Amino acid sequence: MTARKTTPPPPVTAVAADAHWAKKLERLRNRTRPTAHITICDNDTVKQTLNQARRAHQLAELQAKADPKDTEAQERLTTTAADLAQAQAAFDDEAIVLHFHALERDDLQALINEHPPTEAQADGGYDFNKDTLTPLLIAASSEEGLTAEDAELFLKSWGQGEADLLSNTVYGIQRDVRMDVGKG
Repeated sequence: MTARKTTPPPPVTAVAADAHWAKKLERLRNRTRPTAHITICDNDTVKQTLNQARRAHQLAELQAKADPKDTEAQERLTTTAADLAQAQAAFDDEAIVLHFHALERDDLQALINEHPPTEAQADGGYDFNKDTLTPLLIAASSEEGLTAEDAELFLKSWGQGEADLLSNTVYGIQRDVRMDVGKG
């Protein structure tokens, strides 16, 4: 990662046009990279219990909001909130959350350059070898310290949908855009 050694002052014209420019520029310089996460829970009972608790709580919220004086509806709301909290805690205990972050642009490009596409991949429109790059990109992006060996194992042993979700999440976070283009 490249660190800026000195911070040049903001342009005088920009400050004159916008009194808050220095603060905006500082915020731009200190932006964090995009992140994404995957939540894995293999316990279907825990997942179903959480989903049922969410639905019951949503219904109780609607009923309590519809008639704030209905004491039974208010009690149901309190009960379903407690049930939801308990179901969420059980889910959180079971779930595995993997976090990934976008690499700095130069680091990503260097990694891509180290993995040129095979002839078949190039013919298919790839500008990198997805088979060799993907495990390394997963490892480089992982905030939990997954290794390339871990990633290879997951990509080979998980079901196709889960393996695709893992690789798509990591590639997607590299391309994440958190900006809107429009009139200010």
